[in-house]
Amino acid sequence: MRFDLIDLRLFLHVTQTGSITRGAERAHLALASASARIRGMEEMLGVPLLKRGRRGVAPTEAGRSLLDHARIVLQQIETMRGDLGAYSRGLKGSVRILANTSALSEHLPSLLATFLAANPTIDIDLEDRESPAIGAAIAAGDADLGIGSQAASVPGLESHPFRIDRLVLAVPTGHQLAGKRQTGFADLLDLDFVGLPRGTALDEHLAMQAARLGRALRLRVRVNSLDTVCAMVAAGGGVGIVPEATALRHRRALPLATLRLTEPWSIRELALYVRDSRRLPKPARQLFEALRGASETSATSATGGARRRRPAE
Repeated sequence: MRFDLIDLRLFLHVTQTGSITRGAERAHLALASASARIRGMEEMLGVPLLKRGRRGVAPTEAGRSLLDHARIVLQQIETMRGDLGAYSRGLKGSVRILANTSALSEHLPSLLATFLAANPTIDIDLEDRESPAIGAAIAAGDADLGIGSQAASVPGLESHPFRIDRLVLAVPTGHQLAGKRQTGFADLLDLDFVGLPRGTALDEHLAMQAARLGRALRLRVRVNSLDTVCAMVAAGGGVGIVPEATALRHRRALPLATLRLTEPWSIRELALYVRDSRRLPKPARQLFEALRGASETSATSATGGARRRRPAE
């Protein structure tokens, strides 16, 4: 039985995306080559590894077993690469992070830019996911680190406080709601919204909250970033729900007003998730320590110098 690392990475990407086509794209392989590799693995083992259906593919029992072994092998390779990185300039480490929309757009860019500048041999693979999916993916070994809502924590993971994140309603300054300080989400569902692309974490979160009320958001336009949401709202294209940090940043230059939402789900404590910080590959451990250190610095500033108590580990 002979599998190479390309086979294992391809199989991991295919099962993560539920698609041979998207898995091939992530593995930087042509679809025909990827399909041939999957067939070759199945022929070599003598069992099917994937169940193929209209909505994509899913691993069989044998596929799940292979997936477990692939994760172990690839993690060991990353650990080796990280440990040897100090001795070989040409050997680079990679860290995979999953984060919700707020963390990805507001809290991570400057932190990751600083980290990348200080660590030129480490690359970062960053993906937008909804908080409940992040915890499950970290527990399954699909990524090294995750940042999402503390409320969506999965048992068995380490969870470390990261940031407090509040969602607010952004409206043009001339809007009928602009003079109010807060509003209920249910009272907004007859308004026209500016939203993010389908499948983004914040879009799915708001759609779920509306569905719980038996409604759907009236989305007049979808745009590709939170910054564009604010610009479109300021221009009168509708209203939008965005992280408070995003809205406050744009209020300096755009005619925007903000209202806090009365629902508890609008205030989220973001947490840094990891399976076991002591067993992370060296590049992931370095990033974990950098993010955790930045979180503690932020908490100290927010409390006037008093250090925030760490949760029991």
